[in-house]
Amino acid sequence: QVQLVESGGGLVQPGGSLRLSCAASGTIHKINAMGWYRQAPGKQREVVAAIHNNGQTIYSDPVKGRFSISRDDAKNTVDLQMNSLKPDDTAVYYCAANILVRTPNVEHERDYWGQGTQVTVSG
Repeated sequence: QVQLVESGGGLVQPGGSLRLSCAASGTIHKINAMGWYRQAPGKQREVVAAIHNNGQTIYSDPVKGRFSISRDDAKNTVDLQMNSLKPDDTAVYYCAANILVRTPNVEHERDYWGQGTQVTVSG
């Protein structure tokens, strides 16, 4: 019923920039928080940044001052602008959103995840 699709990953040199985008589609009544997570090889998935529907944002310490999260509620999208990238930022980045689905037959609110997009900082 709901899909999240990420785009924008790739290979970039240290110090470079990338912009990730995530679009939610399907039977969406309301999107609450949206965020980005990442998982590096051999490590647990960790939160990178999140944004609530009131505009409040949070960032993990490693990315503060370098990454910026934004959302467009008219398009059901969330973006992550990543600047001053470091090799430690290399990971698969996942988009997540807490979404309320409401139809005449179904109503539920839960977290949805995208399939992930690879970001590699090397060179």
